[in-house]
Amino acid sequence: MASVQKNPAWRKIRKIFNDIHLWMGIASGLILFVVCLSGTIYTFSTEIQEMLEPAKYKVQAPAGAERLGAETLMARVRDSLGKVTVNSITIPAAPGRVYQVNVKKVEKTEGQPPQGGRGDRGTTYLVDPYTAEIRGTPKGAGSDFFMVMFRLHRWLLLDTEIGRPIVGWATVVFALLVMTGLVIWFPQHLKAWKQGLRIRFSGNWKRINHDLHNTLGFYSSILLLIMALTGLTWSFSWYRTGLNKMLGVHKPEGAAKERPLQSAPPADSAAAPLSIAELLATADRELPYKGEYRILLPGKPTATVQLSKARTGFFAPAAGDRLQLDQYSGAVLQKEIFRDKPLNERIAASFKALHVGNVYGTFSKILYFIACLFATSLPVTGTLIWINKLRKKPAGKKKPAAVMAEAQ
Repeated sequence: MASVQKNPAWRKIRKIFNDIHLWMGIASGLILFVVCLSGTIYTFSTEIQEMLEPAKYKVQAPAGAERLGAETLMARVRDSLGKVTVNSITIPAAPGRVYQVNVKKVEKTEGQPPQGGRGDRGTTYLVDPYTAEIRGTPKGAGSDFFMVMFRLHRWLLLDTEIGRPIVGWATVVFALLVMTGLVIWFPQHLKAWKQGLRIRFSGNWKRINHDLHNTLGFYSSILLLIMALTGLTWSFSWYRTGLNKMLGVHKPEGAAKERPLQSAPPADSAAAPLSIAELLATADRELPYKGEYRILLPGKPTATVQLSKARTGFFAPAAGDRLQLDQYSGAVLQKEIFRDKPLNERIAASFKALHVGNVYGTFSKILYFIACLFATSLPVTGTLIWINKLRKKPAGKKKPAAVMAEAQ
């Protein structure tokens, strides 16, 4: 079969892409190294923090004991913390995990009812579901370190107005590097595909470094493109707006908002809302699978109860299903099953999951971690390739832009 290299037009195109790849890589290498390294470290931040303080997150159930009812547990939390109102409660599927109870301090002003309920982030506490003992908050050992990694990844530890666009444009360059790198990687001979898909550890260190750059970049390219293209939604509002418009989910500013659903208070004003156990029974009928519940409690007599349920496990998808229930009758006012949504809406709702890699639980996070680790190595191996080629001949006999072309 004819060699691709013998095609003069292809050689010119390939050289253009090679020059673009080289100079963009040189200009952005250090920033991309820092962003990729911090992203790699941050990937398993939650899991690492739980490993550092297992007693906060895991409980040993007493023999024959059952978890306390949600109302009982929330009442004891309120007694322990003083004047607080509960915003939400997270009930894990595993019996050996703590509950998470989000509360807000009650701030009562003269002539107004206590403030709280939905709309306030409050403070989250980890609570033993068997004793109602407060184990602490998610912030603990490692939190400060991973917050530094997060800020380094997003803003390079700079002011957000300065760091965000720097990281944003570096991410644009990163996406272009991946795409131009794929063009450069494309074998000059179709028979050379096998060579481009493996690392020859039998060669010298320069050969190994070259193969590491090409091969690892190729294997991780799809995931790296997904990371870059989704990450840009946090860097530029114009990009986020354009992407949402392309997906057909954009809502312009000032657009009329949907009227929130409401519960129907019974005629008997003394009638109490349903218990959480009764609401969960309804939710289990509508969502008949094992999963973790997060329940947003109503802040007003006419507000609804909002429940989200997510599957758990090694391959569990990050996206959950949602219900809105009448707090008095338990009637299902709205039901959203994620897999039943149109593809464009599922993609738009998954930007974060697609960026951080928890689309399919721990399985996809491992793949993302490996891909991000590969990405961290690319600026290093690429720079070494360029330096090695510059040293090959005396200065003046070779243009730097032609160096990487010869490496192929």
